[in-house]
Amino acid sequence: MPHDDHDTIDGDVYVAPRHLARSTAVSDPGLDPLRDLGWDLHHDHLGNAYLTAPDGKLRLGYLPEGDDDGLWRINAYKDAFGPPAWGVCFNDSAPTEFVTAFTTALAEAYRQGPDRYLARPLAGSTDRDPFQAVDPLINRGWCFDRPDLRTFAITSPDGLATLEYTTGDLDPAIELETRDARWHLWAGTSSARPYWYATASTDTPAALLRAVTEAVADPAPLPRWRDDTPSYVKDHAQTSPIHPPSPPTPTPLDVRRAAASRRPAALPAASVPRWSTTSRHALPGQRR
Repeated sequence: MPHDDHDTIDGDVYVAPRHLARSTAVSDPGLDPLRDLGWDLHHDHLGNAYLTAPDGKLRLGYLPEGDDDGLWRINAYKDAFGPPAWGVCFNDSAPTEFVTAFTTALAEAYRQGPDRYLARPLAGSTDRDPFQAVDPLINRGWCFDRPDLRTFAITSPDGLATLEYTTGDLDPAIELETRDARWHLWAGTSSARPYWYATASTDTPAALLRAVTEAVADPAPLPRWRDDTPSYVKDHAQTSPIHPPSPPTPTPLDVRRAAASRRPAALPAASVPRWSTTSRHALPGQRR
């Protein structure tokens, strides 16, 4: 659906690389792909928003007044009354464009049915291999690392964004309620205090994960407002004006100078003989 002016993401500067941008105050772009499908939207008395699919098997919570910094929580269910099959969380500083990439892919998966939005990752599969989520980052120069025996990581060229994958068995409840999930995407100099983060549990479909990493890897900068730019962006990111600065207002002196430059130059005076009392008359020529 088209956005009103107050629902669009805009700004006065571009931020690059985009993983250093923060969340915006506009949530509609992240909600709209699912609202366009007719999902039920309601709010609680605190102002949190909830979207539920018609079959009750997909739910999104936008929780500015939640118990923690998990602003976006999306869960899928095999049984509408059972435990979640998978869960994804974006915290309150995660760039809104990354959330929108996920919800857009989720809307498409929902159109195709449960076989898509409940498709468990399957190593070696053409379209379900979980590591297809890593490809967009590798193609943009991200480098592999192994910080410990249980974790694989891939880090951005500037060292300020990391995607971590934890091996072994994980407790499903812990994955859904903490940052100790199968997938952990974050930006910053330390995972303990990231600029922003996102998590995804073990059975999150690979195609949905890839939609997020494609958005992260996109080289296009993101628009933000300079006055809302945190210090770490100013220290590490490149910011450039979205529109060139307007020329200064001309002063009265500037106006006069411009008018003078457009005025045609005066023609030189014609050469006219001047006679004075001391001038001698021309001598007569020789007679024939």
